[in-house]
Amino acid sequence: MTQSPTPALDIVGLVKDVGPITALDGRMKRIISNISLQAHFGAVTALLGANGAGKTTTIECAQGLQRRTGGSISLLGQDPENADATLRARVGVMLQDGGLPPAARPLALLRHVASLYENPLSVDALAERLGIGEFSNTTIRRLSGGQKQRVALAASLLGNPEVVFLDEPSAGLDPQSRIMVFELIRELRDAGKAIVLTTHLLDDAQRLADYVYIVNKGESVTEGTVPELLRQSTATAAHRVMTFEARPGLDTSSLQRAGVLCEETRPGSYRMGGSLEADDLGRFGQWCSSGSIMPTSVNLASQSLEDVFLAIAESLDTEIS
Repeated sequence: MTQSPTPALDIVGLVKDVGPITALDGRMKRIISNISLQAHFGAVTALLGANGAGKTTTIECAQGLQRRTGGSISLLGQDPENADATLRARVGVMLQDGGLPPAARPLALLRHVASLYENPLSVDALAERLGIGEFSNTTIRRLSGGQKQRVALAASLLGNPEVVFLDEPSAGLDPQSRIMVFELIRELRDAGKAIVLTTHLLDDAQRLADYVYIVNKGESVTEGTVPELLRQSTATAAHRVMTFEARPGLDTSSLQRAGVLCEETRPGSYRMGGSLEADDLGRFGQWCSSGSIMPTSVNLASQSLEDVFLAIAESLDTEIS
């Protein structure tokens, strides 16, 4: 995958105020104080953060749907706040709330959207790809959340855009639909599109993203490819994680040592993480034997993006306190 040296999207020092907080004092509330990112053609760029971190507001500012308070944004070489119809036709947008007219039926809606573009993609082909035909005669208001997501995704792609913004694209999708959407996103990337997606689902980011920006409370925290983030955080996050299921209320103190923590995350579910070595697995086996413990499941995995995110969040909370 070769990326263009000129980014499709370039955000520098984004600031966004909303408000006023109360009608009495007229003060504004700052929800984004410093977010910067770039998105390139032929790549999936993920904006990752907890709910309320500023992800949706960032991409709405990036598209010109909200006016920023400060910072600069370049989308396909233009300021999106001053964009004309020509620029907007080159950009596809799928917002989390969908914005779909509730009385419309999916295929009729998609045909109307397609009529707004000079050279749209085939409605029938896209609808078939996303399985929209199976509920095409149902009004939008009666669709499930996942079905609405598929219609919104199709609508965002009909204009064959160069840049695609996807806000929580897998929200509400069943596992089969999720795989279908993931495959389509990868194909768009391989076709040279710039894909910008937001998610609070770390597994989605790890599976899809070529480059990740992590934001927290309206600020850029860290960035990098998934392998880079995993390598950078080995000093602060778990190197490996072992989870196991067993009877609840077990004493796990003998499994812990410097750099290794074992805790019961919910009744009967345990997480052992840190700089796990072969000797720790031996101690786990001895612990099970001495306590007549037979786990119903055991899973050992390398560090995940979720571990990185949790470690970053913990370090930020520590700095604040």
